[in-house]
Amino acid sequence: MTRIDAKFADLKARGKKAFVAYVMAGDPDYDASLELVKGLPGAGVDVIELGVPFTDPMADGPTIQLAGQRALASGMTLQRTLDLAREFRKNDDTTPIVMMGYYNPIYNRGVETFLNDAKEAGIDGLIVVDLPPEEDDELCIPAQAAGLNFIRLATPTTDDKRLPKVLQNTSGFVYYVSITGITGAAAAEATDVGPEVARIKSKTDLPVIVGFGIRTPETSRSIASVADGAVVGSAIVAMIGDGKPVDEVLSFVKSLADGAHAA
Repeated sequence: MTRIDAKFADLKARGKKAFVAYVMAGDPDYDASLELVKGLPGAGVDVIELGVPFTDPMADGPTIQLAGQRALASGMTLQRTLDLAREFRKNDDTTPIVMMGYYNPIYNRGVETFLNDAKEAGIDGLIVVDLPPEEDDELCIPAQAAGLNFIRLATPTTDDKRLPKVLQNTSGFVYYVSITGITGAAAAEATDVGPEVARIKSKTDLPVIVGFGIRTPETSRSIASVADGAVVGSAIVAMIGDGKPVDEVLSFVKSLADGAHAA
């Protein structure tokens, strides 16, 4: 059982929904990013999604693209992202970390080396947005063999024919993308999301967490009420991009977490 599995089992036992926060590792720099990540559990974050900066982030909208550029400009790399996770683990051995990014940096490092390093650094799961299920032998299956969850995204265009393929080797949780398009786009609506979550849950026992288009505590609560939890990324990253201090960002994160937990 991974930390992710344990977290969702605990939340389910307590009748609680999950709040997942995405931040870009190294944004705006390593030290500020580490301070923020260390503060996330205290702000109510159940699972941390840690973005790996990449030069060609095709699934990300302008907000997260800019975060990646800031991180790269500050010298952030895949290695330093692992270093940040390892530093976080010195004081927190329970909060799950999902590393989210693209396959190229992992491929360049070597899959076996990367998986060993990620496991040693305290990473619990991976979201690699540019590896479809047809490429599961590349990373998904080796990752699961190494004890890491491999989390897949389902979208409004994932029809009933495609869904079983998406779910086939997924573990940890399913990330439902509430809107079509890139991160930070339109607002999520619970009335649209609810039936889709129910459709996915009819095909899997995994928790279904909803992200994209959640910017307020109210939306966090409404989305969590029809799913197993909510993910917020762009709204948090935008505050970092605006130069807000870490304590102010964490206060905002807490309001979002409180919303999801009230569902």
